[in-house]
Amino acid sequence: MMNFLVKTIVNAGALAVAVWLLDKITLTGHSTAAKAGTLIVVALIFGLVNWLVKPIVKVLTFPLFILTLGLITLVVNALMLLLTSWVCGKLDLSFHVEGFWTAVLGGLIISVVSWALHVVLPDED
Repeated sequence: MMNFLVKTIVNAGALAVAVWLLDKITLTGHSTAAKAGTLIVVALIFGLVNWLVKPIVKVLTFPLFILTLGLITLVVNALMLLLTSWVCGKLDLSFHVEGFWTAVLGGLIISVVSWALHVVLPDED
């Protein structure tokens, strides 16, 4: 349970940094508390997308992982971020990623920030 909470907080923090740094990744709300709540829900959706969909995409694109020496990971992360944005749109959440290249850069930012936060936050694993 603690591991799940830490991962959700890390995802929310990483998403917040991406929203802060990139104009085309938007999170709107009428108050800071509303934005924080939305960010937690988006982090949960992002975690779920990465848990359910990303392994399938990785298996299907395995030859491209070998061919590109792993650089396809940037594309896969971007697709997961775009899928999260789409799901949030369907759920009427105020999180949106505009465009593939924004998603690539956002995915890179989220990966780096997540890694850094996992280094400093406790983890049961």
